[in-house]
Amino acid sequence: MAVSATVYTFEIQLAHVDRGVYETLALRVARHPSETEEYLLTRVLAYCLEYREGIAFTRGLAEPDEPAVEVRDLTGTRQAWIDIGAPDAARLHRASKAAPRVAIYTHRDPAQLQRQLAGERIHRAEAVELWAVDRELLAALAERLDRRMKLDLSVTDGHLYIELGGETLAGEVVRHPIQTD
Repeated sequence: MAVSATVYTFEIQLAHVDRGVYETLALRVARHPSETEEYLLTRVLAYCLEYREGIAFTRGLAEPDEPAVEVRDLTGTRQAWIDIGAPDAARLHRASKAAPRVAIYTHRDPAQLQRQLAGERIHRAEAVELWAVDRELLAALAERLDRRMKLDLSVTDGHLYIELGGETLAGEVVRHPIQTD
């Protein structure tokens, strides 16, 4: 018998000072059985950091030709392809052709992903954004992960502040270049 996805509910007060986004988000997120806690949390944080009209989770791991998160305009045209983890060069090449903006949020060592992509053929590689989420922050969040979570997320100058149950966790999200030369 196949193991089914586990649904998590996140109630997030988002204050993204850098972008002027202040929203209350109610997210129901299905965690695929093969998905780690860190991957799930990176996916949720990426959604928050990229939040704008038209953003949505996709079928992700269940559909290999889709990003984890995407942004579509009112006509249904994909505006942003947002991937999680360590996608390979072929996937990023397809993504860059499928959307004007491509971003990767990784919960892994960004240097390892940079080495993996070095010298590979990726359409518009210089425009692909690689963001590394603080691994200690993710580990602290994973320790507190519950099926129903209520948290406040503030973002300012690339620093993330998460208030969860009276406790504040902090970390950074840092952009790293992708060099394919």
